[in-house]
Amino acid sequence: MPSFDVASEVNLHELANAVDQANRELAQRFDFRDTGAKFELEAHTVTLHAQVEFQLNQMLEVLKVKLGKRGIDVACLEVQDAETNLAAARQQVLLRHGIDHETGKKISKLVKDSKLKVHSAIQGDKVRITGKQRDDLQAAITLLKKSPFDRPLQFENFRD
Repeated sequence: MPSFDVASEVNLHELANAVDQANRELAQRFDFRDTGAKFELEAHTVTLHAQVEFQLNQMLEVLKVKLGKRGIDVACLEVQDAETNLAAARQQVLLRHGIDHETGKKISKLVKDSKLKVHSAIQGDKVRITGKQRDDLQAAITLLKKSPFDRPLQFENFRD
């Protein structure tokens, strides 16, 4: 029976490349010279370090541009509030990956309400959609692409 998986994943290698490029741009920019501003990457979290909160906002824009150029959708970013003190400012940016249970329920409900002849099942951090015909699966992909979700979706393991 034909099926495909709906996932939301971030390419960690491209993420590391984007953070490296953003650090290089900070080193070249005149307004960030000798300020100690930097990006740090740990798993799925990017930490921005700067002197003041205004610089954090500029650094966030630089990071978004670099992520976009590396093919990572900025919709997966979850920006935390900035932590400031007299000496420095710090902000964490979380990258949402995987489909949580609530989003999985929304996807399943959307597919069920569309009256397409497909079935959906939540499997961990993915949603598997199965159907008898390839055309129904392609219609489900089109439906999910048009629907707004809080994270980017990828469609993988399309099996005929």
